[in-house]
Amino acid sequence: MSFWDEWVEEALTRLDSKKVLRSLRPIHYPPSNHSLDISNEDAFQVFDGMRQWDRASVEIQIAESTFQRWLQDVPSSGDDELSLGDEVFGEVGPCRKPLRKLLLFSGNDYLGLSSHPTVAKAATKAVQEHGMGPRGSALICGYTTYHRLLESCLAESKNKEDCLLCPTGFSANMAFMTVLGYVGSLSAINETSLNDGVAIFSDALNHASIIDGIRLAERQGSVQVFIYRHCDMGHLNGLLSSCTMKKKVVVTDSLFSMDGDFAPMVQLSKLRKKHGFLLVVDDAHGTLVCGKNGGGVPEEFGCAEDVDICVGTLSKAVGCHGGFISCSKRWKQLIQSRGRAFIFSTSTPVPITAASHAAVVVAKKETWRRKAIWNRVQDFRTLTGIPITSHIISLIVGSEEQALKASRHMLKCGFHITAIRPPTVPANLCRLRIALSAAHTRNDIRKLTTALSQCISLRESGYFYTNGASKL
Repeated sequence: MSFWDEWVEEALTRLDSKKVLRSLRPIHYPPSNHSLDISNEDAFQVFDGMRQWDRASVEIQIAESTFQRWLQDVPSSGDDELSLGDEVFGEVGPCRKPLRKLLLFSGNDYLGLSSHPTVAKAATKAVQEHGMGPRGSALICGYTTYHRLLESCLAESKNKEDCLLCPTGFSANMAFMTVLGYVGSLSAINETSLNDGVAIFSDALNHASIIDGIRLAERQGSVQVFIYRHCDMGHLNGLLSSCTMKKKVVVTDSLFSMDGDFAPMVQLSKLRKKHGFLLVVDDAHGTLVCGKNGGGVPEEFGCAEDVDICVGTLSKAVGCHGGFISCSKRWKQLIQSRGRAFIFSTSTPVPITAASHAAVVVAKKETWRRKAIWNRVQDFRTLTGIPITSHIISLIVGSEEQALKASRHMLKCGFHITAIRPPTVPANLCRLRIALSAAHTRNDIRKLTTALSQCISLRESGYFYTNGASKL
C-alpha cells in the first residue's frame, strides 16, 4: 500500500467515525417490452466507415444576419434570427431567407459520435421509457443503473478500478481538488507544521477547472500550490526536490486545449517513481481519440498504470455531456463523500447517460474513427509542413485584430473557426484554434489549408508555445 493509499484510508476512517460516508444506491427501472438491452454491447449497431449522418457533426448552417454580425464583429446577445430548415423566424414571424452553410472546424466532437444513429437511438429509448429520469443529486435519487453501467464502462476504458460520474468535466476537477484540500486538512487539525498539508504542483497552462479547483482547495488552509513552467520537467523536478511536504500531487492536462501539445507523460511517470507523488491527469481531449483502444493519452504513451487519477469529459469525443473521475474504489468513496461539486449537483439525465454509454461502446468498436482523425492530422501536416502532433491545431497569428481578421476571412471561405483572444490566451498570442474530426475528409483539409494560406503565413505562424505564463 502506498503512502497515498494510507492517507485516503485515514480520511475514510475519519469520515466513517463521524457517520458521514456517502453511498450511491442505483435505482433500477423495470424493463419494458421494447427496452434496449443496455448491458449487452452486441446490441449496439456499429458501422465500418463514414456514413452520411457523420457529416452532420461538421456541417452547419447559420442565418444571414448572424453571418453579417460575425463579419462586422458586432456583439450579439444570441437573439439573432432562429433558423429551421429554409424558414427563418424573426420578429415578424417565419419568412424564407437564405442560410449560410459552413464547415465546422472549431468543435470538440472529435469522433463525430454526436450524430451517430446508435447514440441517438439509446437516448430516444431512454427518454421514451423514463423521461429525464429522477431529478436530484446522485446521493439522493439521481443515480440509476444507467449511470452505474457508464461508470463501469469508463473505468474499464481507463484501466482503473472504478469511476465516478459528474455533471460536467469542470465539476469533476472542482470536486477532486477540494477533496485534496480535505486530505491535507486532516493532519493540519492537530499539527501546525505546513509540511503536513498537501503540495499541489500544477502545469502553468492547465485548464481553468483545475485552476479554480486548486483555488478552492487553497482556501481550506492546508494546501500549498507550486506552478511549474509548461511541460518543463526540469523545473518540476527542482520544485519537487526542494519541497519538504510529504503529500505531493502533480496535476496536468494530458493534451492542452489551446496549444495542441501533449504533456510529457513518460517523463512524468519517471518523476512519479522518483518522488512518489500522486499523478492526476485531465484527459479531456485525449479520451477515445488516443491509444490503441481509445483509453486516452496515458494509454498512447504506455503510462496508464502510472496515472493515479484520470479526469475526463463526455462532451468532447464522446459527443454527449458530462464528466467523470476514474480512480480506485477508495478514492471514489472519498470523492463522493467530500467532493462538493459532485455532492451538491443534480446528476446527469438518464437519456444523456444512456447516449454516453452507447457512444463509448461505439467508439471502442468502430476503430476506423480513431484511424480517420489521425489520418486528418497527417493530411494537415503534409499539406502545410507544420509539425502538428495532435488533432488540436493552434495557429498563433499575433494581435487580436489579426486573429479577428483571419477568422473573418475563414468565415467568408465557408469555415467556422473562431479567433481565440484574451483572457483565454495572452494579448499578443491570439490564435486560430482548429479542431479536426473523424467526420472531416481529406478534401475538407485541402480546402481548409488553401483558405488558411490566403490569410496567414503557415510557414511562419507559431503553432504552439511551450513557456506560457501561469494562469493562476
